[in-house]
Amino acid sequence: MNMLFFVKTDKDSDCLKETPNFKIEQVAASSYATWEQIKLPQAVKKHSLDFLHSTCNTSALSLSVPLILTVHDIIYLEKADFKGTAYQNFGNLYRRFVVPGVVKKSKVVITVSNYEKEVIKKRLSVPEEKIKVIYNAVNRKFNNNYPVDKVTDFKKKYNLPDEFILFLGNTSPKKNTHNVILAYIAYCKAVNTPTPLVVLDYNKNLVEDMLTKTGDTDLINNFIFPGFIASDAMPLMYNTATLFLYPSLRESFGLPILEAMGCNTPVITSNTSCMPEIAADAALLIDPFSVQEITDGIKLLLSDKKMREELSSKGLARAAEFSWKAAAEKLLDIYNQFE
Repeated sequence: MNMLFFVKTDKDSDCLKETPNFKIEQVAASSYATWEQIKLPQAVKKHSLDFLHSTCNTSALSLSVPLILTVHDIIYLEKADFKGTAYQNFGNLYRRFVVPGVVKKSKVVITVSNYEKEVIKKRLSVPEEKIKVIYNAVNRKFNNNYPVDKVTDFKKKYNLPDEFILFLGNTSPKKNTHNVILAYIAYCKAVNTPTPLVVLDYNKNLVEDMLTKTGDTDLINNFIFPGFIASDAMPLMYNTATLFLYPSLRESFGLPILEAMGCNTPVITSNTSCMPEIAADAALLIDPFSVQEITDGIKLLLSDKKMREELSSKGLARAAEFSWKAAAEKLLDIYNQFE
């Protein structure tokens, strides 16, 4: 199968390399909306294509060939709070306008979990047979085979303790940072020697403000703020953590769950949206809306070494079930319907 990949001319337009059956065509445009709605249809029309597969939620509303559309999620249709940057807010408005029409015109809609499939089906009135689920997968760099000295050097570089809870800090409300901090405060008060909480890519001042409001400023030394960790270094971060805390309120897939599992790190995650589907029985599931349940989950897992070992073992096996090879094979089955 020969493939033609359309990309907007940009600073990262050379991130893909051509092969004998994989060609890249750069299409210049002043904005993404102009590129997708005007320039892309023009580029498509020049070639004798069997179909177009748009992989990032949106596509052109008018095309000369059948469309396969990947919709990762429709969270932006559920709530518009405009709390992001101007760029993020424009993107959400654009998707709110474009996605319903593009979904309707698509021959096949691909999404990343059965949970999101049901959301799309109900919200956009899409027939069951039109939506296909293809799971995301875990990059092979997320494993537990790193040399001990490399893990040790990573800990020293970021001044990390021997044991800590890992949390991906985020100001997005769905990431549940507010409840996590409240739960961790309660945990600290319930035990004699609290395990530190490492919060990535999050402003220390925001935590200090919360601790001031709750009257717990003395607990700030239990928080560790390494700052931004590059993607290539995240496997080492997972490998050094005692447990990974991911009580998000809403996800379409929840890839960090599998990344941590692939690194042999036990996981606490939510019993909502797609997370039980992805984690299965390989994580401790809690109600993310309940501060008490998050607190109890932290206390339970940190106090029960046997449970941590069981979840680590199950997690490795669960992460191995999600491969890009399997995803590619399912995608090719869909492509072959249009040849």
